[in-house]
Amino acid sequence: MQAMQVAADVQQPWNGHDTWLIVVAVLGIALIVALIAKAKMHPFLALVLGSAFVGLVSGVELGKVVTNFETGVGGVLQEVGLLIALGAMLGKLLADSGGANRVVDTLLAKVSPKVVPWAMALVAVIIGLPMFFEIGLVLLLPVVVLVTQRSGLKLMRVAIPALAGLSVLHGLVPPHPGPLIALSAVHADLGTTLALGLLVAIPTVVICGPLFSALATRWVPVGAPAVAGGVDTRHAASTEGVKRTPSFGITLFTILFPVILMLGRALMDIIFPDAKAAPAVRTVFDFIGQPLVAMTLAVLLASVSFGYAVGFTGGRITGKFGDSLGPIAAIILIVGAGGGFKQTLIGAGVGDAVAKAATGANMSVLVLGFLVAVALRLATGSATVATITAAGIVAPLATSLSPTHAALLALAIGAGSLFLSHVNDAGFWLVKELFGLTVGQTFKSWSVMETLISVVGFGFVMLLSVFV
Repeated sequence: MQAMQVAADVQQPWNGHDTWLIVVAVLGIALIVALIAKAKMHPFLALVLGSAFVGLVSGVELGKVVTNFETGVGGVLQEVGLLIALGAMLGKLLADSGGANRVVDTLLAKVSPKVVPWAMALVAVIIGLPMFFEIGLVLLLPVVVLVTQRSGLKLMRVAIPALAGLSVLHGLVPPHPGPLIALSAVHADLGTTLALGLLVAIPTVVICGPLFSALATRWVPVGAPAVAGGVDTRHAASTEGVKRTPSFGITLFTILFPVILMLGRALMDIIFPDAKAAPAVRTVFDFIGQPLVAMTLAVLLASVSFGYAVGFTGGRITGKFGDSLGPIAAIILIVGAGGGFKQTLIGAGVGDAVAKAATGANMSVLVLGFLVAVALRLATGSATVATITAAGIVAPLATSLSPTHAALLALAIGAGSLFLSHVNDAGFWLVKELFGLTVGQTFKSWSVMETLISVVGFGFVMLLSVFV
């Protein structure tokens, strides 16, 4: 219903106001980049000013300028902000208990530095299968930082494979929200989309992860960040009070615990598609498999496995939780402001303007779905908005497609929704702040990687369309 409503909203002809909205969006993005890169303004304040500029100049009512921004901030922080905080707590205990060292030592003992990028991509794919990108990132962050330090590799050689694995799974493989939205709108089969999504995802991760990381390292030759995700990496982890280091098995289980809970929820949805068939089981897994609940339970588990079990007292564990939250306060504000800027663009009508420009295009439905999603992603910064709107636009054209090509259309839209993450995307700021990068370095690494994932992923979708 939502997709059909979006499609109806963009059937009006293009007009001068639509052109003005696109110009304002471009100017707003340029203003934010200039304030941060040239004027050295704090990203949070730059995003606030950029949002105010777009809202006021685009003609939005004064009251809604503030409301749109606040809605965007709240929409991002109501879950992502809490997940970042919980991830920082887990990461702090993981590092200070010696658990992260154990994982890194075990990982590096079995593989050569040349294989590390491939190992990181594999770990990210496993974690990213049932998990939101933001959760996977905060869970992997301490491991990425320590692997970078211990292996002697540059940060991008380790981080890019992890980011690619998480991002590809998030955009192309159900049960992630984007692919589910797309396949529902175009009436594609879940199983077919999942199978084809994996066929597209695996080579895309290989190309955009371990292989691209070699090039990204040349462009952004930086080491591990000084402070990342609540963990100070400038010095060895504060392992004072540790009487026994957690084993590799316990450490891995604690890290993967939220993954297991969320994967269990996804499996129950597949095994019992009718909630009435097993109401008790579905209710339990639907609850514990929610990202916020799963991460909260993981932090409680870590309090035991990385806390009491290694010799920390309750007071020391609480102190470490407090220490983990200080460094991420700015990150949470910046990520929230990025969501506010995104919602400001959407509230001004930029998304609808872009959609209008695509409705009259005469081209392959797969190409159309991809390009519409790309344009909306660039304009709004939201992969979810791009997916919903693009799926709504092309849904009427999908009725004549075979089940296989309907699944490919959902994947084409998902690939387009990942194109060129930049300053209107909260994920851009999350990566920048967590890895201690400049705006320019984030563009050269993260933004280029996202664009490559989008293009390569769509290329494999079109290749599959020839044979299936």
